[in-house]
Amino acid sequence: MNGFQRKRTLPVTRPIFIIFDLLMKKIVDEIINTLLGILSPDDVIPLHEPFFYGNEKKYINDCIDTRFVSSIGAYVTQFETLLAEFTGAKHVIATVNGTSALHISLLMAGVRQGDEVLVPALTFVATANAVTYCTATPHFIDSNPVTLGIDVEKLDHYLQQNTRMENNICINTTTLRPIRAIVPVHIFGTPVDMDPLMKICNKFHLTLIEDAAESLGSYYKGTHTGTFGLCGALSFNGNKTITTGGGGAILCNNEKIALQAKHLTTTARLNNNFHYVHDQTGFNYRMPNINAAIGCAQIEQLPYFLKKKRKLAFKYINAFEPVKGVAIINEPDYAKNNFWLNTLMLDKPDNKLLQTILERTNRMGIQTRPIWTLLHKLPMYKRCPSMELSCALELEDRVINIPSSINLVD
Repeated sequence: MNGFQRKRTLPVTRPIFIIFDLLMKKIVDEIINTLLGILSPDDVIPLHEPFFYGNEKKYINDCIDTRFVSSIGAYVTQFETLLAEFTGAKHVIATVNGTSALHISLLMAGVRQGDEVLVPALTFVATANAVTYCTATPHFIDSNPVTLGIDVEKLDHYLQQNTRMENNICINTTTLRPIRAIVPVHIFGTPVDMDPLMKICNKFHLTLIEDAAESLGSYYKGTHTGTFGLCGALSFNGNKTITTGGGGAILCNNEKIALQAKHLTTTARLNNNFHYVHDQTGFNYRMPNINAAIGCAQIEQLPYFLKKKRKLAFKYINAFEPVKGVAIINEPDYAKNNFWLNTLMLDKPDNKLLQTILERTNRMGIQTRPIWTLLHKLPMYKRCPSMELSCALELEDRVINIPSSINLVD
């Protein structure tokens, strides 16, 4: 009887696998052909590269001529002013990178040793690293399947079931540690739904620190991301919407907090003429003038960059609309995206299909990338507290970033 069953299994199973492979090949071919309808690779098309069409060389040469290339110089202040005007933030502190901006922002929130900070499992590792720099512990939370940001409704239910309030402090009932803050991340430039999230922050007395590293030029109901919480952190790495080579910035609407943040980023040195006097442990996080000079030239072109990126995004959205099994992530009704990285999403998790798409596109010279490995899987974060992460786990096998540079239209 067992032998008879084995003989029948082989002829039935093989055609199923053959049909599955043919269907997968058809889907991959259609995705490749759709990309080729927009992109024309003659060598390699990067995922995202910077462009310097403005005054970058002029401002850099000015730094060199005046010899103000380090953290003291007019361009740092000018860059902060331009960022404040663009984002609507009352105060801006330019830093050496986005991670340092996030680190200082968490310190301003009072995060310290023994605390927990709510962080999405689906984000770049720097979000969790900044928490550990404060000697605190990341506490991982799940994602929304539409925006890829925090699932606010699921988080509310989780906190109701797993925390209690003591003297206006949210306590994790499992670890008995305070949950001090929450860091929403505007993934690939798509704003998190901030109104219900801020209600959760008020309800559970959580300090809101925004990781807006990817969302310069993104708006939630007309207000720029990074300006809702106590502080927000931006990044100007070489692959961001605008770049300073390496750099970041803290957005803040509280003058006292902003002054303290700036003090910490300049090694906590007191203004005491030529003497070196420091009143606390500070950080050498101030952005150099030569980097800020590039930033000033880049932000002058930011409206043009954003216009081109939106045009490319909607070109992708329209091109992939008839393609079955996949879609391009669009902006939610409440938001205006910068479309930093365009995102192809499979209708359902399929790691084999995802890997096949990645391998074939990269082999053809079209750089594509999967989303980050979920943070709770990384060796240094495996023992951190975590809610159930079913959506994030599915997204890991659904999301592919595709080329998003501004030169890919017109």
